[in-house]
Amino acid sequence: MPKHSMPLQDLPSGTLQGSMLSQSNKMNKRKSSDGFLSEGLDMECTPTESIMQFSPHHKHQRLLSMGKENDCNQFVLNRRSRRKKESTSCISWDHLPDELLLRILFYVPLQDLCRMSSVCKRWHRLALDESLWHSVDLEGLTHVGPALQQVLKNGVHMLRCPRSFVEDFHFSGSGPLQMVLMDLSSSIIPPSSLESILSHCRLLEFLSLEALQLSDDIISSLSMNPNLLQLNLSGCSGFSAPALAHMLKSCSRIEQLNISWCEFDNDHVKSVVNNLNPAVTHLNLSGYREGLALEDVKVLVTRCPNIQALDLSDSTLLMADSFPVLRQLKGLLHLSLSRCYHIHLAALTDLGSMFPLLSLLDVFGIVNDGHLSSLKKELPRISINSRPFSSIARPSPSSGLTGGFMWNRKCQLRFKL
Repeated sequence: MPKHSMPLQDLPSGTLQGSMLSQSNKMNKRKSSDGFLSEGLDMECTPTESIMQFSPHHKHQRLLSMGKENDCNQFVLNRRSRRKKESTSCISWDHLPDELLLRILFYVPLQDLCRMSSVCKRWHRLALDESLWHSVDLEGLTHVGPALQQVLKNGVHMLRCPRSFVEDFHFSGSGPLQMVLMDLSSSIIPPSSLESILSHCRLLEFLSLEALQLSDDIISSLSMNPNLLQLNLSGCSGFSAPALAHMLKSCSRIEQLNISWCEFDNDHVKSVVNNLNPAVTHLNLSGYREGLALEDVKVLVTRCPNIQALDLSDSTLLMADSFPVLRQLKGLLHLSLSRCYHIHLAALTDLGSMFPLLSLLDVFGIVNDGHLSSLKKELPRISINSRPFSSIARPSPSSGLTGGFMWNRKCQLRFKL
């Protein structure tokens, strides 16, 4: 084989002594001035003059010593300095999208939301967005007129404002309101102000005006809400029997009606029993003493055979002969005859066989504590005197739900003290 084609392993070792490979291997094994091995593949080669020129003064001495050690080759080994991490800057509120800001404002109390609306034009627009004012609770506030005016203009669907003082004001809105549920029970509000609100309502389904002074104009405004399902007019006054009859004819979908203890005469009672929706299931017609007679009960059960809860308390003209009439209510579950003093204890024991589905019976005032235990033994499957207050059509029944709830729905935007 020719010499120039001799295999590498056959070449004499002296041939490689002066080669670049040998010098490189020796260089990689040489220790640095700091006493550490400098691996050639992991280091960068930079001319000493450049390092001296751009490096801080306190590093010059180390570089010079390294230069002396590698004086024959005029290069040094140096690690590249690490790049400093860039500091992250805070994100401005202005960079957040409207959707995220609305989600944040969703948890802000009412008074703070009103303050935020004056920060800037954008926050004013977001703070008055309809999605935030869907349900509002103004319970127990005084001088609530301006706030109520603004709430109504913001497109509220659920308004809870019981036991509040509303000064005389006129709602200045032009179009119809989006109100579906409204509770103004036991509030102080002038009839003219209430009428200015209700005259713009067309979508009401749940309404409570308990203990308010009303008028024929207010009752006529209610007739423009054909989808009304639950209406509480307990303790109301100031409207006529013809206006009541017209309203009940127009609101033909009412399922629960509480019209107890109003300033009624017998004409008002007849307007109810003759014009009530035949599909009604819950009716409170208590408190009329001598205004409700047996003939009215006959008309009622014939017109409304689907009643499940009936309250005829304080009807002093009713006697035990009303039981065969009430027997036509096959689905009756709850019957209240409290303080109907002409109904005797012996007659009550027949209710178990007359009403097979009856589960609740209220007879406060006609059964004393001494006879109550014996009556419970006669009617073991019926709960007697367990409901002292009627929950028919009331926004806050005795179910333990308080603090912003009405008709089992919670108001989101509340005024927090």
